[in-house]
Amino acid sequence: MAQDTRREARSTRPASPARVLLPLILPAVAVGVAASLLYVGLSVAAEQLQRVLWGPLPDALGIGPYSVLWMFVMLVATGIAVGLVVWKVPGHAGPDPATTGLDAPQLPPVVLPGLLLATGLMLAGGPSLGPENPIIAVNVGLAAWLGGRLLARMPGSLWPMLAEAATIGALFGTPVAAALVISEALAGRPARGLLWDNLFAPLTAAAVGALTTSLLYRPAFDLGLPPLGHPRWQDLLAALVLAPVAALLGMCAVRAFPCVHAAFQRLRHPMLMLPAGGLVLGVLAALGGHLTLFKGLSEMGELAHDPTGWTAGQFATLAVVKLAAMVVAASCGFRGGRIFPSVFVGAALGLCAHALVPAVPAALSVSASVLGMLLAITRQGWVSLFTAAVLVVSPVIIALLCIASLPAWLLVTGRQQMQLRSDGTPVR
Repeated sequence: MAQDTRREARSTRPASPARVLLPLILPAVAVGVAASLLYVGLSVAAEQLQRVLWGPLPDALGIGPYSVLWMFVMLVATGIAVGLVVWKVPGHAGPDPATTGLDAPQLPPVVLPGLLLATGLMLAGGPSLGPENPIIAVNVGLAAWLGGRLLARMPGSLWPMLAEAATIGALFGTPVAAALVISEALAGRPARGLLWDNLFAPLTAAAVGALTTSLLYRPAFDLGLPPLGHPRWQDLLAALVLAPVAALLGMCAVRAFPCVHAAFQRLRHPMLMLPAGGLVLGVLAALGGHLTLFKGLSEMGELAHDPTGWTAGQFATLAVVKLAAMVVAASCGFRGGRIFPSVFVGAALGLCAHALVPAVPAALSVSASVLGMLLAITRQGWVSLFTAAVLVVSPVIIALLCIASLPAWLLVTGRQQMQLRSDGTPVR
């Protein structure tokens, strides 16, 4: 009887009237535009600095831009530069990045300039991390600070949700990813009204953020691989194998993460930890080459542009080195996110599988491998599924990925995550 009452209460949950939702539009639009502009500004500034550091500067010195010597110099110098920011700039560039994820903490305004500076230097200098975690944290902090002062009558919890949705929309160039992430977050909270009412303002912010980024920056996730045709039984089998294999490889990195982090923490000072991390990254870059540097989005496109131009062994080397570089960069204190490099690792692993078994379509092998890798690294089911699907223009692949996600999720759920508590123990 009580169960029937609860079911009836859920089915008759009142919807929010339009007069409640309409005042949310302008704040959502403002946050969407601002979050996108900040992300685009950071990305463009970092790319311009990257072009100088990895182009005219080594050419003027008579050194190859991607020679082993220059990669060592740049990665250690980036460690020193970011270490100075973490050491001396007010706020110390925020908390230890190993303890943060997409669900960003609400940081005080004094922390945000240093975090932006450290992230920009990292993106330009070559460590294998993306901008997602820091830029979400900066936008959340700014939205909460400014929104609470300019529109104090709005709920304080509204601003972080708008900023997070807007930034995710800007990062992926579509509001769908943000809607999925927000709906996943709302699933663990007490329900208030209909789901679409709760998504109204975040979806508006995400759509505006995505549109602003698309107009100004044009990010591209499509790898241009041949689309998957009519699915076959062997395609389903391949997806069911590749996603768990990629998840297992990702779990190796997850298990190593607290150990590597503890090793760098023994150095106790950012001016020791970050240059040491840069030195290790230089060794890895010498092993894997320049494609294992940076966040990995354009480098992944270079790999996919000519899938037959690399051997399976070369693809496997790139995947393992990039994964190791991501673990080191995230452990030693570089400010950055782990989604973009994980996508590169999954793509390289998928292309390795395609090189080994050409009968497996490259679009399927890449998307299934990216799915498994992201499930292991992020534990964000919707983000993993969405990102894997948008890499290839093939609607029929979604059903295969949904099925492949099931065994991969069983391998990773309930196990330690690639995020640590303040005492260094892994989050589960």
